[in-house]
Amino acid sequence: MKIPPFVLASASPARRRLLQTVGIEPIVKPSDFDESQIELSEPAELVKTLAQYKAETVASQFESALIMGCDSVLSMNGEIYGKPADTSEAIARWQIMQGHFGDLYTGHALIDLEQNRTLVKSQVTKVYFAEMSDKAIEAYVATGEPLKCAGAFAIEGFGSFFVEKIEGCHSNVIGLSLPLLRQMLGELGYDVTNFWQ
Repeated sequence: MKIPPFVLASASPARRRLLQTVGIEPIVKPSDFDESQIELSEPAELVKTLAQYKAETVASQFESALIMGCDSVLSMNGEIYGKPADTSEAIARWQIMQGHFGDLYTGHALIDLEQNRTLVKSQVTKVYFAEMSDKAIEAYVATGEPLKCAGAFAIEGFGSFFVEKIEGCHSNVIGLSLPLLRQMLGELGYDVTNFWQ
């Protein structure tokens, strides 16, 4: 089976690094899809829908490729949190999150243009946050990291200090579940080892 180019329809450097870590060198094509047009209150459905739109937006630019779209949100007490709009929103969120746990959902859409097939799935990981002082919250937000991430934290950055533990897939919290990607590629007839350069 011929291995098509792997396209990541995301501007996330964390997702790109994850793929590179496991031997997949993606072509990065951010979708620039306007997420505000999609309003769904169920987190798993929201991230799957957004991931699919992102992948589809990019797919038309390629003839033969595997297009991966992803989207992540944090769900806590019935609220869905994407990226915070600004510093004050990030601080307010951390005041709610600290000492509690939330569910990090990531939607994965994989379009195989060669086979004309699309798979859409989601993964969820429970994230437990440390208790933090206002000073620590303000210092963390001041790094700028929380403003770039769903849920206002990056487990692969400064935010790892404030995550007590997780239950479930670790890479899912970074924005792409590698075990789920392996299963999806397998469903399409590919072996992950075929992508190793």
